[in-house]
Amino acid sequence: MTQHPPLPRRSADEQRRLDALFRQMFEHNISFHEVLGFELASLDPAAPALRFAMRKDLIGHYLHGRLHGGVIATALDAAAGLAVIVGIAEKYAHETAEQVAHRFGRVGTIDLRTDYLHQGIGKSFTVTGRLTRLGGRIASAQMTLENEAGLLIATGCASYVIS
Repeated sequence: MTQHPPLPRRSADEQRRLDALFRQMFEHNISFHEVLGFELASLDPAAPALRFAMRKDLIGHYLHGRLHGGVIATALDAAAGLAVIVGIAEKYAHETAEQVAHRFGRVGTIDLRTDYLHQGIGKSFTVTGRLTRLGGRIASAQMTLENEAGLLIATGCASYVIS
């Protein structure tokens, strides 16, 4: 069996371009993320994360000031999607930012499960995705949503088509 040397990793400058592309895409190009105020918190391949602040227009239960369940599910989905595209970027670490970005257009949610564990109360929230599998056509991830005090508010798991 012949072993091939690993392909060279993209340069630091190219990685910075890709990171800027991630930020633009997740914070602005996906308009709903922008409406919700999502910001990239981390592009760590082991645990990429988004954060957002509580605002009056994100409240789902007006008597208690709790985060809306739809916002929680959306945040979990976004974090899992981020984990998938960061995983794709790592898998194709030899490609340019543009080549990797082209692959993102074919990623779509096919299954999403949300487990609501605590009331969505807090001043700010961090949602983290962890890639559990990156196959040729399907990717899977697990996600967590915590408030600024570290209280685990929700967890989730999701699957994505990556054709």
